[in-house]
Amino acid sequence: MRKEIRICGFGGQGIILAGVILGEAAVRAGFEAVQTQSYGPESRGGAARSEVVISSEPIDYPRVVRADVVVALSQPAYDRYGPEAGPGALVIVDGDLVEAEGVRSPSFTRTAERVGRKIVANIVMLGYLGAVLDLLPHGTLLQAVLAHVPKGTEELNERALEAGRALAESGEEA
Repeated sequence: MRKEIRICGFGGQGIILAGVILGEAAVRAGFEAVQTQSYGPESRGGAARSEVVISSEPIDYPRVVRADVVVALSQPAYDRYGPEAGPGALVIVDGDLVEAEGVRSPSFTRTAERVGRKIVANIVMLGYLGAVLDLLPHGTLLQAVLAHVPKGTEELNERALEAGRALAESGEEA
């Protein structure tokens, strides 16, 4: 089994952090995983991309060649990387920020606002992605989230992860 996942959006949306958390959760679950990243020179607003390869075998090439999953949290990211998804790939966009047809479009941003802060939309997305992929145990994903979020925000981030999971289970889209 090899899953190639590309998460993309703007700098400041927690794209890189989401990839790091996903990769760590995969390792905690007993998989091989590698995470790579790229971002523009801007601290906020520039392009950001995180790629995670998860495999049951040793990983011989650490980059995404043909994404099995593309998650786009901005319109420019979807416009750039959506068409690069492999045949039969799962494409997920933040339905609050991206207009696209024929893809899953849950409301990550609105859900994050309901949880308490828009800034946790990336963690809502991870909860959703974890439930949809059904590859990593939810508790393992939660452990990885809690290991990487700022002290004092653990409860907020746990609520965000749970809200993302509930969003996937409800099938609700923007």
